[in-house]
Amino acid sequence: MTRTDRRLLVVRGTREFLLAPGDTQETDLGVLELPADVRPGTVVETHLGEPFEVRRLRGPDLFDHLERTGTPMMPRDIGLVVGHTGVAAGDRVLDAGTGTGVLAAYLGRLGVDVVTYEIDAEFAAVARENMSTAGVAEAVEVRTGDLTESIDDLSDGIDGIDGIDGLGAGFDLLTLDTADAPTIVSRATELLAPGGFVAVYSPFVEAAREAVEAAREAGLSDVETLETIQREMDFDERGSRPSTAGVGHTGYLVFARFRPRLG
Repeated sequence: MTRTDRRLLVVRGTREFLLAPGDTQETDLGVLELPADVRPGTVVETHLGEPFEVRRLRGPDLFDHLERTGTPMMPRDIGLVVGHTGVAAGDRVLDAGTGTGVLAAYLGRLGVDVVTYEIDAEFAAVARENMSTAGVAEAVEVRTGDLTESIDDLSDGIDGIDGIDGLGAGFDLLTLDTADAPTIVSRATELLAPGGFVAVYSPFVEAAREAVEAAREAGLSDVETLETIQREMDFDERGSRPSTAGVGHTGYLVFARFRPRLG
């Protein structure tokens, strides 16, 4: 797996542009021409002499700048998935419900190989462009289709995935953000390597309950559900308190683990 950074963040105040070396950008402060050999940390000027700072693209920038086809998973939820499952460089992830692809892009930038399924062809096309923007096109394969229709092929070991009889197809993590997540969870043991995790995201508690029931029926262990809530704090001369603005609740994350019984 390789990863190439093709875009840089060019910033001045609240103005931010994603540009590749050699690109030209018209701004209200003049035309900005990014040199082909530009490096992060340098300052470039528009033709009117207005300076912009060049920065390396980072994960939170993806959430702000990738083209959206719906509501992407929030960084706080992605952080919980990464921290709870320990997914890391060299792991293989099977994802369904690509959408904008923010989760897949984050994982790709961690050095993870991702195969992600998106049922909407137009959404999948946008997601592929977003993977290129994020510099992870080689790490993240966006497939157009329904994962539920491909489970048999994946578990049989085709498409470069080596299945092991009784021990799953070898994915280290299964991430799901789809309405049919319980159907996929019910067959997770055919897809996961021993010790692998399932992570299901849903904005609705009813869907989370269905995923929990499917995980238990499938014989997965360590099944638990977490609601993601964060409150921003306000500090001023009057005192300190939780902010009354912003979204505290984002959704529910169901986790489970495949621990096969051998012998």
